[in-house]
Amino acid sequence: MIGYVIYKRCLHIIKFEKNIYVEKDFIPKHIGIIMDGNGRWASARGLPREAGHIAGVKAFRNIVRYIQNTGIKYFTFYVFSKENWNRPSNEVLGLMSIFKNQLESLIKDFKENIKINFIGDKLGLSHEIIELEKKVEEMSKENNGMILNLAINYSGRSEIVSAVLNLAKKICDKKINQDEVSEEVFEKFLYTKGQPDLDLVIRTGGELRLSNFLIWQSAYAEFVVVKKFWPDFSCEDFDCAIKEFMRRERRFGGI
Repeated sequence: MIGYVIYKRCLHIIKFEKNIYVEKDFIPKHIGIIMDGNGRWASARGLPREAGHIAGVKAFRNIVRYIQNTGIKYFTFYVFSKENWNRPSNEVLGLMSIFKNQLESLIKDFKENIKINFIGDKLGLSHEIIELEKKVEEMSKENNGMILNLAINYSGRSEIVSAVLNLAKKICDKKINQDEVSEEVFEKFLYTKGQPDLDLVIRTGGELRLSNFLIWQSAYAEFVVVKKFWPDFSCEDFDCAIKEFMRRERRFGGI
């Protein structure tokens, strides 16, 4: 594993494999993870799709426990998209039940030094889930460790539309001068305000698409696609994704 060697020592240049050197600046600051493949994992085993989502929760807990030691500050997990409401009603009900149980468990046993944010549209979520999310955010708000964004009922396009409407209202109320609007000003109206853009997006399940995930924030993100379904994604797979990111040359539109 490369985790403790690269992440914790934070040396300017680190040799972690023969003839491979990595500068500290190449370590990602913000990672997005699209957890895909729970249903297909279950179907391949002749299990109901809900069994895949339960296995996915276990994988999520294992990865969150591991990434706390990487020194990387920001993570955003794609938990449930607005498009997921189009799935069969029994699957959606099962997912909402899992969310509720996990939030209740988090409130009861929360001991980690993590600040948790729930990003996405509250409209459509049950009042009970919304209140549980508020409790989790409140109890973790003073933590100064890793910042964990959980995207639930999230849509990248909807986030941008919402930001535009809120910015337009500020302009109409003369709280912002139209001539002062810039990318930096606009970013303050996004769910991830104050956080760096994504450096890396990891997607499991082998699909090669963004699926409406953090469209603005991923403008120059590197993508690593893992063929494994999410329940099988391991800490070693995470390390391999980081190592692949560090091999990339990021030019941001330059030569």
